Amino acid sequence: MRDPNRLYEFYAELQRIHIRYFPDWRFGQFMVNFLGAAGRDPFFWEEDECIKRLRKFAGEDNED
Repeated sequence: MRDPNRLYEFYAELQRIHIRYFPDWRFGQFMVNFLGAAGRDPFFWEEDECIKRLRKFAGEDNED
């Protein structure tokens, strides 16, 4: 079984990205827009891949 404590860091990062880049979006709106833009079924993503894609969605991969 995976360590459930891994989720604290994941949700903290999800929250940070939501608040910083999309504060006016409702959570459902945020998730639907993100997952729609992902272009791939997220079912098998590990948390690190999801965070990487969230950062890209937010435009952080373009920052210096």
